[in-house]
Amino acid sequence: MQVILNKNFERTGLKDEQVFKDLYRQYFVKLYRFATSLVHNKEAAEEIVHDVLINLWKKRSSFTAIENLDTYLYVSVKNLSLNYLRNERKHDHIAIETIYNENRYITIDPESVMISQEGVNALNSFINNLPAKCKLVFCMIKEDGLKYKEVAALLNVSVKTVENQLAIGLKKIAESIKNASSV
Repeated sequence: MQVILNKNFERTGLKDEQVFKDLYRQYFVKLYRFATSLVHNKEAAEEIVHDVLINLWKKRSSFTAIENLDTYLYVSVKNLSLNYLRNERKHDHIAIETIYNENRYITIDPESVMISQEGVNALNSFINNLPAKCKLVFCMIKEDGLKYKEVAALLNVSVKTVENQLAIGLKKIAESIKNASSV
């Protein structure tokens, strides 16, 4: 379900409360996963995402236009997460290998409902066995639907690095599927 908001975040036929609930439902889980991968603290991640969504909602009338709401929200979560780490004095260095939580799972969309639970578990296993950088890039592009340029900006790497990491990840997943089916 897409959130019904126009570019100025005005009501479009629904009560404000319902629009906010839809916005929250649409973005909370993926932003929470991203925040958790940065701060490694579930409570802090939940608070960060909640703050971002509440602040967006409070300021909705002052925005003239947000070109890409997904990017805006991810950057806001990243910034608040970095502020949290700075305040907790844990920001010395965050290695890309530790950014994503090992307990990642894939989101099942209507197309993939046909895949058996066994297939989903195998695919999750293949994704979890990717190198950390490949896994992070793969999940942000394939699961969260971000563009290469957005991922590059969020991770402070070049678009070419994102392309290479995704290609490596896809190749490793394909090899894993091939090896699993030949067993």
